[in-house]
Amino acid sequence: MTTNSVYSRRAFGALLLGTTAACASGPDLEVPAPVVFTEGYGPHFDSGYNLPGIPPEYTQGINRRMSGTYLGEAPRNSIDVDPYAKFLYHVLDDGTAVRYPVGVGRAGKSFTGDGIIQLKKKWPGWTATANMLRTEPDVYGPFARGIPGGLRSPLGAAALYLYRNGRDTYYRIHGTNDLGSIGNSGSAGCIRMFNQDILHLYDAVPTGVKVHVRSEAESLRVDPENYLRGIELPAKHIDPDAIYGEEAIANDRPPDFDAVDPNTLITIVGSN
Repeated sequence: MTTNSVYSRRAFGALLLGTTAACASGPDLEVPAPVVFTEGYGPHFDSGYNLPGIPPEYTQGINRRMSGTYLGEAPRNSIDVDPYAKFLYHVLDDGTAVRYPVGVGRAGKSFTGDGIIQLKKKWPGWTATANMLRTEPDVYGPFARGIPGGLRSPLGAAALYLYRNGRDTYYRIHGTNDLGSIGNSGSAGCIRMFNQDILHLYDAVPTGVKVHVRSEAESLRVDPENYLRGIELPAKHIDPDAIYGEEAIANDRPPDFDAVDPNTLITIVGSN
C-alpha cells in the first residue's frame, strides 16, 4: 500500500527547533514522526480549499477505498450501495468496481430501492428538510435557516442528488467532516463519504447514473461476511456557534471553482 507523508505545522515547528538546538547546548528535542496517510486520503486541494488528510486511524482495514472484481448484482456502469455492510460500489464497464466505505442512516431513516443521479454539485449548501425539522427539532431546529456551501456545510466537498421517477428524494450521496460516522449508521438517511472519496466518485460518474440500494436480504446474500458492519451512532448535537459564530464565518469562504492548486504551479524563470 502506498502512503503519503506530511509534517503537521506543530511537527514542522518542532523540526525547526530541533535544527536550532543542534547548534547550541542543551537537551536533545524529540522530533515527532510525520503523519502517514493511507493512499488516496492525504491532503487535497479543491475549489480553493486545502482539505486536510484523513487520519489513518479512520482508514484502517476495509474502511478505505479499494478496487477489485465486483461480486454484486447491480448492472455495469452503476452505483450499488450496501447500507448493512456500509459500502458503496461504483460498478465499472469491465466487471470490476471501486468500493468506498460509507456512513448510512440510522434505523428507519435510510433510502431504499432504486434511483438515479440527476444532479451533481461541488461544495453545496445544505437545508434541513421539513421531515428532519419535524422529527428531530432539537438536532436540526437551530439550523433551520440553512448552511451555505463551503467548509461548514454538512454535505462536505460534493453531493450527488438522488431522484426517483423524476422527483427529488431529498437523499444525497455526499461528503462529510464527521469522520467517525464512516463505516457506521449515524446520518438522517443520506449516504456519507470521506471528502476525498466523494471527490473521487464525483469525477468518475456522470449524471444519469443508476443507483441501487440493497435490501437486507440482498446484503446477506451477496456479502454476509460484512453484514451489519459498524455500529449505530446517536444523533449529533452541534453548537450553532460553530456554524453561525463570527469565528466560524471568518474561517470559511465561498468555494472558488476556478482556483488552481498552488502546489502544481511551475515558475519559469527567464534569462536576461
